[in-house]
Amino acid sequence: MSNDNIRKELVVSAIENGTVIDHIPAKSVFRVLKMLNLEDTEKQITVGINLDSVKYGKKGIIKVSNKYFESDDVNKIALVAPTASLIVIKDYEVIEKRYVEIPDEINKIVKCVNPNCITNHQLVPTRFKVINKDDLKLQCHYCEKITGKNNIDII
Repeated sequence: MSNDNIRKELVVSAIENGTVIDHIPAKSVFRVLKMLNLEDTEKQITVGINLDSVKYGKKGIIKVSNKYFESDDVNKIALVAPTASLIVIKDYEVIEKRYVEIPDEINKIVKCVNPNCITNHQLVPTRFKVINKDDLKLQCHYCEKITGKNNIDII
């Protein structure tokens, strides 16, 4: 049998407990890692980028052992990777699979782009109304400045 006929695969071990973030746009994987502070963790992380996806063409995936994400983290993921899904694993079994959703309101996780906004000068937590989920646009509750998806700065 020649080498041309041998299928080559990279097998990535399953995680016993933790979360898999799947269907991340390939260009957003590093941003998701950074905003979730995963580069500072001691937990085992497996990252795949530019993996083939029937639905999206190319995708990314992040597997984090022994980590479950709170709603603020899930909202952060939704802002930069709205196509992502979260798969919760316990004892090597899928316990839950859900797609992230952009909430109607974003609190304490995005910085206002208006340098004069009160949230940039005092200890006032940010608060935004989501005014467009398809072409992500957020409106500050305090100064009413609108932030587009390309200017979102995750705190």
